[in-house]
Amino acid sequence: MNTAQTHILVVDDDPFTAEMTGMILEEEEYEIILSDGGLDALGKLANDPLIRIVVSDMNMPGISGIKLFTGMRERGFNLPFVLLTGDDSPPLRLEYPDLDAIVTKDADLEEILPEIVASLLAKSGVQS
Repeated sequence: MNTAQTHILVVDDDPFTAEMTGMILEEEEYEIILSDGGLDALGKLANDPLIRIVVSDMNMPGISGIKLFTGMRERGFNLPFVLLTGDDSPPLRLEYPDLDAIVTKDADLEEILPEIVASLLAKSGVQS
């Protein structure tokens, strides 16, 4: 499977941040699906079988990134999940060890995020 066929769901309540995250991943030629929150994301997951990975903001109103992750697992969606946060990630890693990746939103995001996504896709059997 090539990257153009790999749909990535980017979830963020801030449209500008979602677009910026999507642009980082589009440079790797992934197909980006934007979602403005957790409920919308769950609907898109149910309706798009080509989504291979979810990249979600942590702090969103209603359903946080953590609640989205647990909701996905409860509904049988076992896709790789990347949590983007401005918070300190080591405590989150201890509290939520089942998360596939926790990435801090900082100056290195543009380099780190595509690498993590490619690695998770490779582990899940999707060629990037």
